[in-house]
Amino acid sequence: MSASGTTAGQVEQTLRQVTPGRYDAYEALLRALATPSSGQIWMLLWHGQAGSPDAQYGRMEVDGHGYAPCVTSAQELSASGWMRSYEVVDGLDVARTLYPDHYGLWLNPHAPGGGVGVPWLDLRRIATGLDRQPAGPLSLSEPAVEVPQFYALLTQNAHRTPAVRSLRRAWVQPALGAPYLAIGLDVYDTSPAAVDSVRAMMQQSIGAVPDGLPVSTVAMSDEYDPVAMWLRANSRPFYDREAHGAVPPPAPGYGYPPAHRR
Repeated sequence: MSASGTTAGQVEQTLRQVTPGRYDAYEALLRALATPSSGQIWMLLWHGQAGSPDAQYGRMEVDGHGYAPCVTSAQELSASGWMRSYEVVDGLDVARTLYPDHYGLWLNPHAPGGGVGVPWLDLRRIATGLDRQPAGPLSLSEPAVEVPQFYALLTQNAHRTPAVRSLRRAWVQPALGAPYLAIGLDVYDTSPAAVDSVRAMMQQSIGAVPDGLPVSTVAMSDEYDPVAMWLRANSRPFYDREAHGAVPPPAPGYGYPPAHRR
């Protein structure tokens, strides 16, 4: 790709608005990175040439977390003094490449103040759809809201749904948007029939939720989801089929963790 004809693109313009605590400006930066064509960035290559099989992004570490450095325009590339190769790519493509390895993206590290880092969890949001995941950083805690009828009905319906192994819960406060109750779903089986049965379980239970209380679900098997990660580390199931003495389904399933893959 050519870097010619670019001055201050959308990514660079939104980056200039980002300051500590300005989560709205940071969210605008993520949206700019997620937009094909207008979300282009200049990735610094430590090895190889753009498009070559041996091309490797540069690496840097900040507070124990890995990032790949980049710049936001040809002008910033010149200002950085980078003397090796680079490639111009869409931020969306970079996000899809980096987040599975738990690598973030660091924009303009040469700039006064050190630039801005985008953690891998936010790259995952870019890669999978910003509107599908809550805006971080997330504040997570045990739910303080009292909804005993909902929990009782959900537990009852879960016991009747063989695919469900256990249920957990968390109160999630996104950086932007309303807080909500998250239900962690740990299942034995992810076949279409099992997924449909779990979806039906939630639909049958949601009527017991008071008006105005948002409820979302998260798959406990999702190793990248920040809510699932918090639930695994900090919560105990409020429903556990095996603890209740129920016999798990004999049909083979993926389960969590998938011991046969470890």
